[in-house]
Amino acid sequence: MERISKLASQKAVVIFSKSSCGMSHAIKRLFYEQGVGPAIYELDEDSRGKEMEWALMRLGCNPSVPAVFIGGKFVGSANTVMTLHLNGSLKRMLRDAGALWL
Repeated sequence: MERISKLASQKAVVIFSKSSCGMSHAIKRLFYEQGVGPAIYELDEDSRGKEMEWALMRLGCNPSVPAVFIGGKFVGSANTVMTLHLNGSLKRMLRDAGALWL
């Protein structure tokens, strides 16, 4: 859990993902299209990936990926991020976290 917190606070937007996950790919693409360069941690390519996956599940992220943090705070997974995007809240969160300039 400590590792998740440390990694999540190192950049304005952090995504915990799996390289083989279609929803993770869609969420990463959404952020890139918004002009955001998130830090991405592929759990299936990390030696401690399973441990981090369990920590994300304990945070309430089920399924465990994609898990999105903005401004060091856990936002949620794909459903939550898409809802925020569709209702316009995501851009405001990104601006507040310093991930967007406009």
